[in-house]
Amino acid sequence: MRSASISRATAETSISMDFSIDGSGVTDIQTGVGFFDHMLTLFTKHGLFDLKVACDGDIEVDQHHTVEDIGIVLGQAFNESIGTKEGIDRYANVTIPMDEALSTVSIDISGRPFFVYHVEGLKDKVGQFDTELVEEFFQAFVSHAKVTLHINLQYGKNTHHIIESIFKAFGRALSAASKINPDVKGIPSTKGLL
Repeated sequence: MRSASISRATAETSISMDFSIDGSGVTDIQTGVGFFDHMLTLFTKHGLFDLKVACDGDIEVDQHHTVEDIGIVLGQAFNESIGTKEGIDRYANVTIPMDEALSTVSIDISGRPFFVYHVEGLKDKVGQFDTELVEEFFQAFVSHAKVTLHINLQYGKNTHHIIESIFKAFGRALSAASKINPDVKGIPSTKGLL
């Protein structure tokens, strides 16, 4: 079972997380940020991961530290869980519609953190959630998961739908790239190392 348990405590957040790549979509998510909980649940369910996360963050200041730090911890948990990367598919490209919105997520479990985010036209908030934190979350994840991630919004009008399509596509893409493929022998790189 490819899984990890991570704890991280700073002056701004205290986070504990259990993450499993080879899960079934089981969630127990308590971040203190309702919309973000919803997005992490979608990511987990559609990626067929298992995710348990509890965060005590300084949301009385704002949501930034909570969302960014959970991205850091999820990235660390994924990087630990994926292990040597032997036999994985490595790449995935997934496009997901959510009503009028269409987003594409492309991923390379490369060992090299690189992030491209082409998402425009979001309203500033969905409920109480600051939508600029979507980019912050994924940047934090990429930096600590050591993956290459491209997120492209093709079109969409409703901000909730756009963000939901991104998180669903992210879950599916990360799951597909992480899959063990019996046809892949060893590390999927001509360098022999990822």
